[in-house]
Amino acid sequence: MRPCTLIWLSLMLLTVATYAIGEAGMGGTAVMLTVLGIAVIKVQMVASYFMDLRHTRWLWRGIVLGWLVLVTGLIAIAYLTTIK
Repeated sequence: MRPCTLIWLSLMLLTVATYAIGEAGMGGTAVMLTVLGIAVIKVQMVASYFMDLRHTRWLWRGIVLGWLVLVTGLIAIAYLTTIK
């Protein structure tokens, strides 16, 4: 099986996992961090394999990784600051 097919299947399994978490009605900080972590993994997989950033210079990979860390951090901060 080709690597792209394996990556695609992994992305589908991760998507099903997040869907199942949502349908189960789970909530809380741990669940939010789990779903956010799965999203980070999925973005990194798409960037590395389908955008083919794994074969580029570190500058481009760093830009995408920096954007991912920034957005993920802001989402986590926004969620965690609203919890009382």
